[in-house]
Amino acid sequence: MTNFSRAKWRDAKLADLVFFQRGFDITQAQQRPGPYPVVSSSGITSHHDEFKAVGPGVIIGRKGTLGEVHFCASDYWPHDTTLWSKDLRANNPRFVYYFLHTIDFQRFDVGNSNPTLNRNHIHDLSIRIPDPPIQEAIADILSAYDDLIEKNRRRMALLEKAARLLYEEWFVRLRFPGHEHTRTLGGIPERWSWLPLESVCLDREGIQTGPFGSQLHQSDYSDDGVPVVMPKNLISFRIADEEVSRIPESLAQKLSRHRMIDGDTVYGRRGDIGRRAFVSARQAGWICGTGCLRIRPDPESINPRFLFDALGSPETAGTIANRAKGSTMLNLNSSVLKSVPVLVAPRRLQDLYSDQVEPMAHLVELLSEQSQKLRAARDLLLPRLISGEITV
Repeated sequence: MTNFSRAKWRDAKLADLVFFQRGFDITQAQQRPGPYPVVSSSGITSHHDEFKAVGPGVIIGRKGTLGEVHFCASDYWPHDTTLWSKDLRANNPRFVYYFLHTIDFQRFDVGNSNPTLNRNHIHDLSIRIPDPPIQEAIADILSAYDDLIEKNRRRMALLEKAARLLYEEWFVRLRFPGHEHTRTLGGIPERWSWLPLESVCLDREGIQTGPFGSQLHQSDYSDDGVPVVMPKNLISFRIADEEVSRIPESLAQKLSRHRMIDGDTVYGRRGDIGRRAFVSARQAGWICGTGCLRIRPDPESINPRFLFDALGSPETAGTIANRAKGSTMLNLNSSVLKSVPVLVAPRRLQDLYSDQVEPMAHLVELLSEQSQKLRAARDLLLPRLISGEITV
């Protein structure tokens, strides 16, 4: 790495690094299909056929998800819930993006019920800015980590898509190995059957919700300990554990009936019904959180991997969604899932399917672990590079 002197850093204000402008309001109904990202306080939420800001740009949450930082390489539409980089002051866009991660914008919240950030309160922040060559060097180092993480994400998405397409081919379109020689009875292949979910789960502990709110309070969470899986952690059919909440081991022992084991399915029961993830050996012992259901198959009755994917089949997923109730937020409970019908193929075919997709699932798990380590390394380096503690 090139060695630049710390004398190449200067005292400045945040407005010398980036000048923010409030975003532009647009409703979902006003949006038309197009290539330009609509960036809200939580990130890219949709696309539109018009843009308001020329990329690359840096966006931070102004309202709601306050202070969350986003980068957009292309032209984009910054939503009214954001502040966007109207002027980057000739600074490296990526450096600005990483620099803003070191600022605690939450302390500038001026909202009452809804968190709100006022750009006038942050432009005068005292900071230190390095010269452009140092900015570029720092951005290159940190971007290398993010590029590897993004490459892993794309590989994981392709592997997961391949597994879903195989399930659809065999068990939805019914083009499974040997289908040409299998008779159809009552609309399904011979020796296949619709069974209630309860019948393929373990009797007493097969389907249950996470702990009640009275058992687990916000004050119980800690920086270390046993992970607690919430609906927000169920992303792309995996447990996204980089932001998972944790509780002390002593409390986890009291909630032992909510611990998960290898082969369980954890299912989101609130809000966005249908989120689910397969629990691997690495996640055994984690807690099924309050907003989730834990489904524990009987391995003698059904292959756990097959059941996980069967829960996402169009008919079964549709039945589950239709049984969710709630005036303000959809909600499921364990009792309504018990009679949900699942199309169960012969065990030989289930196991053959599992043999095909398990290697893909294992590779996804390895890539996920690798990405987590890359994030940890990046997050350790970031503040030290941005502050000049580590020279480049």
